[in-house]
Amino acid sequence: MESKIPSEKLEEKENKISEKDFEKKVIELAKTGLTSEKIGESLKKEGIHSKNFQKKISKILKENNLHKNPDLNNISNKLERIKTHYKKNKQDKRAKREKDRIFSQLRKLKKHLGIIEKKKK
Repeated sequence: MESKIPSEKLEEKENKISEKDFEKKVIELAKTGLTSEKIGESLKKEGIHSKNFQKKISKILKENNLHKNPDLNNISNKLERIKTHYKKNKQDKRAKREKDRIFSQLRKLKKHLGIIEKKKK
Protein backbone atom coordinates (compact mmCIF):
# COMPACT_ATOMS: atom_id res chain seq x y z
CA MET A 1 0.00 0.00 0.00
CA GLU A 2 1.27 3.41 -0.90
CA SER A 3 0.66 6.39 1.33
CA LYS A 4 -1.51 9.11 -0.15
CA ILE A 5 0.66 11.91 1.26
CA PRO A 6 2.50 13.81 -1.51
CA SER A 7 6.29 13.68 -1.38
CA GLU A 8 6.46 17.43 -0.66
CA LYS A 9 4.58 16.98 2.60
CA LEU A 10 6.79 14.06 3.61
CA GLU A 11 9.84 16.30 3.31
CA GLU A 12 8.17 18.93 5.49
CA LYS A 13 7.42 16.33 8.18
CA GLU A 14 11.06 15.29 8.39
CA ASN A 15 12.57 18.14 10.38
CA LYS A 16 16.14 18.05 9.10
CA ILE A 17 18.72 20.03 11.03
CA SER A 18 22.49 19.94 11.02
CA GLU A 19 24.64 18.14 13.57
CA LYS A 20 25.70 21.43 15.22
CA ASP A 21 22.10 22.64 15.48
CA PHE A 22 21.16 19.33 17.10
CA GLU A 23 23.92 19.74 19.70
CA LYS A 24 22.86 23.34 20.39
CA LYS A 25 19.26 22.24 20.84
CA VAL A 26 20.29 19.46 23.27
CA ILE A 27 22.45 21.86 25.33
CA GLU A 28 19.66 24.44 25.38
CA LEU A 29 17.16 21.87 26.70
CA ALA A 30 19.67 20.58 29.27
CA LYS A 31 20.13 24.08 30.68
CA THR A 32 16.40 24.19 31.39
CA GLY A 33 16.95 21.23 33.76
CA LEU A 34 15.83 18.27 31.64
CA THR A 35 17.50 14.88 31.83
CA SER A 36 18.71 13.08 28.71
CA GLU A 37 15.52 10.98 28.55
CA LYS A 38 13.25 14.03 28.73
CA ILE A 39 15.38 15.81 26.12
CA GLY A 40 14.92 12.86 23.78
CA GLU A 41 11.15 12.92 24.31
CA SER A 42 10.85 16.65 23.67
CA LEU A 43 12.98 16.42 20.52
CA LYS A 44 10.84 13.54 19.27
CA LYS A 45 7.72 15.67 19.75
CA GLU A 46 9.33 18.30 17.53
CA GLY A 47 10.05 15.64 14.91
CA ILE A 48 13.80 15.45 15.54
CA HIS A 49 15.00 11.90 16.12
CA SER A 50 18.35 11.44 17.84
CA LYS A 51 19.02 8.25 15.88
CA ASN A 52 19.53 10.38 12.76
CA PHE A 53 22.61 11.97 14.33
CA GLN A 54 26.00 10.49 15.16
CA LYS A 55 26.33 11.61 18.80
CA LYS A 56 24.05 10.39 21.54
CA ILE A 57 22.32 12.92 23.77
CA SER A 58 24.08 11.72 26.93
CA LYS A 59 27.48 11.96 25.22
CA ILE A 60 26.79 15.58 24.21
CA LEU A 61 25.79 16.40 27.78
CA LYS A 62 28.91 14.75 29.23
CA GLU A 63 31.16 16.73 26.88
CA ASN A 64 29.56 19.97 28.10
CA ASN A 65 29.46 18.93 31.80
CA LEU A 66 25.66 19.05 31.89
CA HIS A 67 25.01 15.35 32.46
CA LYS A 68 23.01 14.39 35.54
CA ASN A 69 22.48 10.78 36.48
CA PRO A 70 18.74 10.24 35.96
CA ASP A 71 18.49 7.52 38.64
CA LEU A 72 20.11 9.76 41.22
CA ASN A 73 17.89 12.66 40.21
CA ASN A 74 14.67 10.60 40.36
CA ILE A 75 15.46 9.04 43.74
CA SER A 76 16.40 12.36 45.35
CA ASN A 77 13.18 13.96 44.04
CA LYS A 78 11.14 11.07 45.41
CA LEU A 79 12.86 11.41 48.79
CA GLU A 80 12.03 15.13 48.92
CA ARG A 81 8.36 14.45 48.13
CA ILE A 82 8.11 11.82 50.86
CA LYS A 83 9.90 14.06 53.41
CA THR A 84 7.42 16.88 52.82
CA HIS A 85 4.51 14.44 53.10
CA TYR A 86 5.85 13.02 56.34
CA LYS A 87 6.33 16.50 57.87
CA LYS A 88 2.63 17.21 57.30
CA ASN A 89 1.48 13.72 58.37
CA LYS A 90 3.44 12.57 61.40
CA GLN A 91 0.93 9.77 62.06
CA ASP A 92 1.74 8.09 58.71
CA LYS A 93 4.07 5.31 59.83
CA ARG A 94 4.21 3.78 56.34
CA ALA A 95 5.59 7.06 54.98
CA LYS A 96 8.26 7.07 57.68
CA ARG A 97 9.35 3.59 56.67
CA GLU A 98 9.30 4.56 52.98
CA LYS A 99 11.41 7.67 53.73
CA ASP A 100 14.03 5.53 55.46
CA ARG A 101 13.99 2.97 52.65
CA ILE A 102 14.45 5.57 49.90
CA PHE A 103 17.18 7.35 51.86
CA SER A 104 19.02 4.05 52.06
CA GLN A 105 18.50 3.48 48.34
CA LEU A 106 19.90 6.95 47.57
CA ARG A 107 22.95 6.35 49.79
CA LYS A 108 23.65 3.01 48.08
CA LEU A 109 23.42 4.59 44.63
CA LYS A 110 25.76 7.42 45.62
CA LYS A 111 28.22 4.89 47.01
CA HIS A 112 27.99 2.89 43.78
CA LEU A 113 28.60 5.98 41.65
CA GLY A 114 31.55 7.02 43.82
CA ILE A 115 29.96 10.21 45.11
CA ILE A 116 30.27 8.96 48.70
CA GLU A 117 33.41 7.12 49.72
CA LYS A 118 32.94 3.67 51.16
CA LYS A 119 33.74 3.25 54.85
CA LYS A 120 37.01 1.55 55.70
CA LYS A 121 36.78 -1.31 58.19
